[in-house]
Amino acid sequence: MGTSERPKKKVQLWKKATVHFVLCFIMGFFTGFAPTNKSSFATTTNQVISSNVSPEISPPQRREISDQRLEHKNFDRNMLDESLSIKTQQRVDIDPIVEEKSEISENVHLTPNRLVIIVTPTSDKDELRGVLLRKMANTLALVPPPLLWVVVESQTESTEVSDILRKTNVMYRHLVFKENFTDVEVEMDHQRNVALKHIEYHRLSGIVHFASLYNVYDLSFFDEIRAIEVFGTWPMAFLSANRQRVRVEGPVCDSSEVIGWHLKSLNNSADDATRSPFHISTVGFNSSILWDPERWGRLTSAQHTSQNSIKFVKEEVLEEETKLKGIPQDGCSKIMLWNLHIPRVIKA
Repeated sequence: MGTSERPKKKVQLWKKATVHFVLCFIMGFFTGFAPTNKSSFATTTNQVISSNVSPEISPPQRREISDQRLEHKNFDRNMLDESLSIKTQQRVDIDPIVEEKSEISENVHLTPNRLVIIVTPTSDKDELRGVLLRKMANTLALVPPPLLWVVVESQTESTEVSDILRKTNVMYRHLVFKENFTDVEVEMDHQRNVALKHIEYHRLSGIVHFASLYNVYDLSFFDEIRAIEVFGTWPMAFLSANRQRVRVEGPVCDSSEVIGWHLKSLNNSADDATRSPFHISTVGFNSSILWDPERWGRLTSAQHTSQNSIKFVKEEVLEEETKLKGIPQDGCSKIMLWNLHIPRVIKA
């Protein structure tokens, strides 16, 4: 009896242990899916509530954001309107300036610069000729075109002048002559006549100016002489370093009207009476007087062809006072041309 009851009790204990284990396992398994704290549960609850809120009801924060966006759009529109108004105002302010510039450019094209013809006689006896030619070339290169430089010299085997002229940026004509002279002034006048005959033959229309290699210029001088219609004259200062003095020659003007001349000396000698009261570098003229006899009243005859052109120019300057214009127009008071007295080293 006792032995048969013991196995039954062991089987019942085993069954109870198995059931207890299964129940614990099931409870632990489902407990793992349950929320662990209140905050997570609250978060889950808020998410569920927010998902159920109607879309027509927006929180206050979202309204503030939308208001800011509207204000930003209005600000952008105001900035755009202001920028457009500024650009329009600038365009209105600039348009008159553009029109004025266009009118000026049209006037410039309608009135081009007149040709300036610079006549320069040279002598191979002057040892400073090469240096002075380069100085003059550098000055003329700064003058606005058109400009023609006519250089005259006696015929020689030397190519110094030709080499210098080829290296300049100035339009030039190089003329030579065969005659021999002992008087320097007579030779210079002959060279000027050679240049004037060349201008007359080719009808080079422009304002003629006789420029010595010892001249120094204010660049505004060339703009002033372009305004000459018939004859023009201006003062010139002679500088002498050795004598430490300055002498002025040229016209005495009332505005642009010539009323007299600066005298070279106060001696009433025969030489002063026959000598011209002005220096040849202080006058300029329209080159058309050389080939337009009907306009200028110049005789057309055999005598005319052999006439001394430089002498004719000097006579016309003194006789045609009404056609003589003082430069500059404010009383010929501005010196734009200087002549440097440099002791010349004459070759033997």
